[in-house]
Amino acid sequence: MEAARATLRLLAVFGALFPGRSAVLASFSQSLDSDFTFTLPAGRKECFFQTLKKDASLEIEYQVLDGSGLDVDFFITSPSGHVVFSDSRKSDGVHTVVDTEDGDYMFCFDNTFSAISEKLVFFELILDNMERDEEVEDWKEYVQGTDVLDMKLEDIMDTINNVKARLGKSVHIQTVLRAFEARDRNIQESNFDRVNFWSVVNVVVMTMISAVQVYLVRSLFEDKRKIRT
Repeated sequence: MEAARATLRLLAVFGALFPGRSAVLASFSQSLDSDFTFTLPAGRKECFFQTLKKDASLEIEYQVLDGSGLDVDFFITSPSGHVVFSDSRKSDGVHTVVDTEDGDYMFCFDNTFSAISEKLVFFELILDNMERDEEVEDWKEYVQGTDVLDMKLEDIMDTINNVKARLGKSVHIQTVLRAFEARDRNIQESNFDRVNFWSVVNVVVMTMISAVQVYLVRSLFEDKRKIRT
């Protein structure tokens, strides 16, 4: 108990002296961020499950990075079986679920409309308010007033959470930009292959036409009559 109080007091003093560096010490709230990239075969549907607590929030962003049409069907189902969001034949989307229920949320990517083309799909999940209130407030049991520099631990917590939120937003933006970059690169590589293929086809056709023209011109000047002696 005394060690915990001493640690928190030291944290308060350090935060007052070095407010710009307080974010590296600790975090008092929980925010989960994860991303995943997978291949969705043609004619298949893939579903994923995420357990949520009541009154939490879920944000999901997805993009189709590669595949014919760059589109996929998407829907989210609540634990009670209610369809929360649904998209039809879209290449990307962002959805936020608030005031969630206790249980497993199901989100599915559907490629059954495509018979031959598989899709490369990227999605990112951001979960907020997953911790219990009593867990967030546990640290206050060890706080006795303010620190020696009249700076409250609540101020340090607000600063740390503010910095953490900004860093999380930066990571989210960078992840999304990487997904856009991957999709654009796949499009460029696909266009490059198509240009090369049709260029080769054009060269072959032009070569064959040139050979036929040379043969026809030469045949016009050939004397096929036989000379008898």
